[in-house]
Amino acid sequence: MHPVVGLPEFTPGDDLAAAVAGAAPWLADGDVVVVTSKAVSKVEGNLVRVEPGTDREEARQRAVAAETVRVVARRGPLSIVETRHGWVMAAAGVDASNVAADALVLLPVDADASARRLRHRLAELLGVEVSVVVSDTFGRTWRDGLTDVAIGSAGLPALLDLRGAVDAHGNRLETTQVAVVDELAAAADLVKGKLAGVPVAVVRGFSAAAPDPDPGTRPLVRVGPDDLFPLGSRDVVAGRVPAAALVPRDGDVEAVAAAFRTAAAALPEFPVVLSWGQDIDGGIDVHLTDAQNQTTALNLGAVLGAVLAHLRAEGWSTRWEPVSTPGASSLVGRLRVGTDVPDRADEGSGPAH
Repeated sequence: MHPVVGLPEFTPGDDLAAAVAGAAPWLADGDVVVVTSKAVSKVEGNLVRVEPGTDREEARQRAVAAETVRVVARRGPLSIVETRHGWVMAAAGVDASNVAADALVLLPVDADASARRLRHRLAELLGVEVSVVVSDTFGRTWRDGLTDVAIGSAGLPALLDLRGAVDAHGNRLETTQVAVVDELAAAADLVKGKLAGVPVAVVRGFSAAAPDPDPGTRPLVRVGPDDLFPLGSRDVVAGRVPAAALVPRDGDVEAVAAAFRTAAAALPEFPVVLSWGQDIDGGIDVHLTDAQNQTTALNLGAVLGAVLAHLRAEGWSTRWEPVSTPGASSLVGRLRVGTDVPDRADEGSGPAH
């Protein structure tokens, strides 16, 4: 890993490729040029101006909200969100460090396209075939500490797919895909650092054929059935808001039974009985075997809250209908599950990302 020193403080409209070529005329075929996303955003003008007299933190929070398509979790001023690019990260990548006090830096609009342009321009200026990685600093789930990862790339595969290969012990690899561009971004940051003011580094000695077509970093975004954590805390809480109308769906009884088994595991001494029949019309009756009192009401609330969160995470919409005369029988309410009836005003629309 070689730092590229002597680069200027970049401003909107600067020629990033020319600056890199001038500071690193020693670039050679096969090198990987790793450039921090902040440098890319600065030259592309993807900044937010903080007006005089404006609180910078308030401006940052507004910028985070503008760049967010989904809030995953929030605690105090810290928010983990999904950006319009599909990245799940802290504060939508809005950065207030290494920039003047009257500005905030956003992520590049399309870091893959930025990487392709930089790669093409370096080929024009120096006559070399290099790869480019645009890096940004991420925290990691379940681990303290920051590391750089790739949010844009060109000229090399994002993932090295080893599925189907056989290891030294004869085991066939079933799921192994190495995030090559993330490893290169982290390696380059060892010589860039966070305080040294070195936004570009070169990794030499890594070899990988350029994909054609080149999808950039899109293969890194985990979506659909491969995402085991698609819902954040706000999504699960939102699942406790009753659905106005539901369309019945196959598998409702099994889903509710599984949710109650999971939720009741925390209160094994608290029995709940479910019943259903052909005339239930999508509802499942919930009975208590113990007398209804304040304790059983609190226990039922705890179990039912966990049930609704579980069903939401499994893709079910719910509506809880308590009985009108509690205590008259063992029945405490009816849980309806299914799929939301779509709002006609929203038909044909989809997420911005």
